[in-house]
Amino acid sequence: FVGLFQKHTYEKLYAVRDLTLKVNKGEFLGIIGKNGSGKSTLLKLIANVLQPTSGTISVNANVAPFLELGIGFQGDLTVKDNIFLYGALLGMSKNEILGKYDWIIDFAGLERFVDAKLKNLSSGMQVRLGFSITVSVESPILLVDEVLAVGDIDFQQKCYSSFEGFKKNGRTILFVSHDLNAVERFCDRVILLENGRISDIGSSVYVLDKYKNFSMA
Repeated sequence: FVGLFQKHTYEKLYAVRDLTLKVNKGEFLGIIGKNGSGKSTLLKLIANVLQPTSGTISVNANVAPFLELGIGFQGDLTVKDNIFLYGALLGMSKNEILGKYDWIIDFAGLERFVDAKLKNLSSGMQVRLGFSITVSVESPILLVDEVLAVGDIDFQQKCYSSFEGFKKNGRTILFVSHDLNAVERFCDRVILLENGRISDIGSSVYVLDKYKNFSMA
């Protein structure tokens, strides 16, 4: 029985730490890094889904977050009901949701599924619905996590076309992605996260080059 009651010690792990970042109005900021580097946690902190254990986060406008699949949705409700539920969570009134309802359904390509329970839809269809609701919110700041990778190619292209419009309209976008081509195409500036810290920051070409070399090391 030696060691049966031995006291175990645990190391504290910080998903994000010692991070200082200012995002300019109208900027399209890419956030890249290996899995577990703190990318999604950073977006959740900005979206106020998580609270920092120390430090402060200042956001000067409304935020529309499109984070991990399932947040804000109820599987036993229909697609239609989830539009009103998720829209309300994002700060839209019932009348605002009604005014955008047809656009959301059309953008998501779910005209035939409005009365289907969400849990019976594929993950890709749920992604299409979540993104469509999020971008329908006229919020100055949009947070987009890697979940777009779940969607089909046609819908990804539709999303990327909408990004072009957002840039022209001066919306601020924080974009987490492993799609380096998309990051280079859209982002004005990119940060590289490593173990919860900013390892590098700069133009998309500069940081992506550093990241590729870092990944191959």
